[in-house]
Amino acid sequence: MELSSLTQCELNTQLRHQGLRLRIGPFIAQIRSSIPSVINGIQQLYADYPIEQESGFADFHVEVSPPRNLRRWFRPQVLFLFDHKSPFKPLPYEQAFPVLEWGLNWCVSQFAHNYLTLHAAVVEKDGHTVIMPAPPGSGKSTLCAGLVARGWRLFSDELVLFSPKTGEVSPIPRPISLKNESIEVIRSFAPEVVIGRSSADTAKGTVAHMKAPIESVRQAMMPVAPTWVIYPRFEAHASAQLISKPKGAAFMRLIENSFNYTLLGLQGFEALTGLIDVCDCYDFSYGSLDEAIAVFDALEPPSTSLNICN
Repeated sequence: MELSSLTQCELNTQLRHQGLRLRIGPFIAQIRSSIPSVINGIQQLYADYPIEQESGFADFHVEVSPPRNLRRWFRPQVLFLFDHKSPFKPLPYEQAFPVLEWGLNWCVSQFAHNYLTLHAAVVEKDGHTVIMPAPPGSGKSTLCAGLVARGWRLFSDELVLFSPKTGEVSPIPRPISLKNESIEVIRSFAPEVVIGRSSADTAKGTVAHMKAPIESVRQAMMPVAPTWVIYPRFEAHASAQLISKPKGAAFMRLIENSFNYTLLGLQGFEALTGLIDVCDCYDFSYGSLDEAIAVFDALEPPSTSLNICN
């Protein structure tokens, strides 16, 4: 049963009272909120996601609600609650839906330790995945959104879930977070995609979220082995350039982008070594989405595995 099958009344009731149990990739999140922008954002951007029975296990119990003080009325704020406790300071009420998205990212990065979790976008095509770690402002999410709009399957624009047991990356497709100029770039590049309301003056500037394609959501339980690790960087007016990156350097950069590498100890080292060992690694600069997508569409999968020190 998908969320879109609920009536407006049913959706409101679940979110405001017992909680909406939403399956997102390998996780079930039980979400509560009475805030209209959160309800509308979920209805618009999560319409294709499966919902689970009202009783039973949920990985994350979360809520977005106003604090119980004068800030409910004076300069209103919102809190993200996890198991009825707030791990973050309150933020402006107008940022309620981004707060939910940021909070769900936090839940996965803090508690999904059966995976090696990395901060990176992941897309897939023809059984081959690209992992794209990059710092804020690099154009990672813009590139991810452009690739997804041109037929690549969305795994995530924020999180890599790499299984040490299977050597595969599990999808966790959720709305793609677009920031500032990227919002209009994607609106112009792919007018057919659905982008939710913008929230201004966040810590990341203006933020809006692009709906994940329905096929990505329907294939959310289909993991794939990693193929490439590519570090993207947007440079205005630059030609697309893909440069091979030594695996040792790529390995060290991935450590910097890992949430739980140290926590996992030897298992984390062996998992990250195994990931890098089967991937070709590159630095990539681009100034045009069309050129960037052409480069990604032309990627050739690795023919052999190389040692990490090569």
